[in-house]
Amino acid sequence: MANLSRDKKLSRDIVGLVPAAGQASRIAPLPCSKELYPIGFRNVDGVEGLRPKVVSHYLLEKMCLAGVRKAYIILRQGKWDIPSYFGDGTMVDMNLGYLMMRLPFGTPYTLDQAYSFVRQSVVVFGFPDILFESDDAFVKLLDRLDATEANVVLGLFPVKSPWTMDMVELGNHDEVRSIVIKPPTTDLEYGWIIAVWTSVFTEFLHEHLFSLQRRLGRDSTTGSPHQPELSVGHVFQAALQDGVRFQAVRFPDRSLVDIGAPQNLEKAVYDLKFRRGLGT
Repeated sequence: MANLSRDKKLSRDIVGLVPAAGQASRIAPLPCSKELYPIGFRNVDGVEGLRPKVVSHYLLEKMCLAGVRKAYIILRQGKWDIPSYFGDGTMVDMNLGYLMMRLPFGTPYTLDQAYSFVRQSVVVFGFPDILFESDDAFVKLLDRLDATEANVVLGLFPVKSPWTMDMVELGNHDEVRSIVIKPPTTDLEYGWIIAVWTSVFTEFLHEHLFSLQRRLGRDSTTGSPHQPELSVGHVFQAALQDGVRFQAVRFPDRSLVDIGAPQNLEKAVYDLKFRRGLGT
C-alpha cells in the first residue's frame, strides 16, 4: 500500500495558479506590474553579482520546491511585462503558461479562467504580492491533503490586523469550521494566505460562479458593470456550507507581508534589505 500511495503522488498532476489581474490601485502609480516590483536580490548562475528578485518570484520559488513544475499566470489586458519578464519559466525552473482574465469581478473569476486546464489537477494557489516565511509551506499543505480526506487545505499565518484578512476558525485536528471575511473585531488569530485543493473544489468554484451569474440574470461571459467583487474567501465560505471538506496547516512562528499596501511595501523592502525577516 505504501508503494501504491507513493506512486499515486508521483503520477498526479500538480499545477500552480497565480492570479495577476489586479489594478494595484493602493500603491499606484507604478512603473511596472505590481507582481514585478523588486524585493531583494538573487544569484544567477554564471553571472557575477546579484540581480533584483521580483515579489512574485518568491511564490513561484516555493511552488517549485513543492514539486510544482507547471503554473498558469492569469493576466488582465496590458500586463504584458509579466510574460515578458518570466518568459517560459526557465528562470524559476517551471513551465509557465499565461491566460487572460475575462470577468473583472474578483479573484475567483480570474482563477476560473484556468478551469479547462486544471479541472483534473491538484491546484497549488498563492497570491503573487504576499510574501510569507516557510520555504516548505506548500510541501506541508500537500502532505496534509494526502493524509486526510480534505478537498482543500489552507495555509494559516498569524495576523495582527484581522480586518485586512480572511480569518479562520478551527475545530479538532485543524479542521476548518468557518472563514470570517475581514472582521472588524475578532478573537481569531490566524488568516489564510495560501491553499491547495483537488478537482472537487475546482468544480465547485466553476459551478458556483456559473450559478451566481445566472442568478444575477447575466450572461456568464459578460457579467454586470455594477456587480460586486467576490473574493476567494467568499467562495471558500460557500464551499464549506456545501460540505466541501477543509483542513488547515498552521505556521504559528512565521510571518507575512502584503506589499499591496504602501506601508507594507516599505516594510518589505526594508526588512529584506537588512535581513530582518518578513514582519506583519
